[in-house]
Amino acid sequence: MTAQTKQEAPLLPVYLVSGEDALKRDAVAKRLRARLSKMGDLSFNADEFNGETALGADIVAACNTVPFASPVRLVEVRGADKLKKADAEALVAYLSSPNETTVLALVAEKLAKNTRLYKAVAAHGKTAVIDCTPPKRYELPRMVRSMAVGHGVTLTEGAAAKLVDLVGEDTVHLDSELKKIALAHRGTDAVNEHEIVAMVSRTAEVKPWEFVDAFAARDARKCLLYLGRMDSVSPHALIAMCTSRLRELVCARSLAERGNPRGVAAALKMPDWRCKNHAAWARGFTAAELRGAIVSARDAERAMKSGADPRATFVDWMLAVVVGR
Repeated sequence: MTAQTKQEAPLLPVYLVSGEDALKRDAVAKRLRARLSKMGDLSFNADEFNGETALGADIVAACNTVPFASPVRLVEVRGADKLKKADAEALVAYLSSPNETTVLALVAEKLAKNTRLYKAVAAHGKTAVIDCTPPKRYELPRMVRSMAVGHGVTLTEGAAAKLVDLVGEDTVHLDSELKKIALAHRGTDAVNEHEIVAMVSRTAEVKPWEFVDAFAARDARKCLLYLGRMDSVSPHALIAMCTSRLRELVCARSLAERGNPRGVAAALKMPDWRCKNHAAWARGFTAAELRGAIVSARDAERAMKSGADPRATFVDWMLAVVVGR
């Protein structure tokens, strides 16, 4: 189906714009508003509500208001996932017989599919729910390069990857940085990695799972680098996650010794993609090293809870496991 065909599709009485990609949510909401603006003056025919504070009765009343000098009205509810249960139920009841001259736009960061409100929206058609799930991290550099073109600049592959590394996965923040880069860049050459480093401050924290992967790979340099970028993650949480990974590697090594290295996912009850590197990581340890690391983790955790400096104790334990000292 082409974009033109989608645009010409009849308007539904309700749309749910849901997902953690804030930039995409805003873009979808703007497109809907632009489409309705072509049909009539929205300055007299639009209402906005905040889901945290709005009453369901008020939203329903706005939906049932007759449009003025326009065939359609727009009622937009931001933070629809924050609606109180009674207010959400008022919308569910309304959606059983919605006003034909109103488009109700519900914008949410995350609305579970098993909620009555989600089901009431989905009942109006496949296109009623617009998914704004953020892209996977590995997809972001390519997406960033595409976004940059919209701002009048191009980025090298290395520059796009570095921008994601520095800023993180929030597409709104990435877009904001691209605007600044476009204003500062001179010439027609592509923005390179050195320019990104010079112009962009680091705002992204390393995800805990990235640290645990570096730990499992026995990469001490990465572990220390990532630790410096994880201010909000406690050493107590990290040692627990690392210990869980060590137990997973014990399982992976045991299966490999039995001639079944591919049975890790089934044994750990994980999807394949989550343990695709476990066999390789397990080969980087001897069985004795894995057992010793788990025992020493117990001792380190006890020390952390008994007055020893938690961060220093964790770093000492981590380095002892990773470096093998």
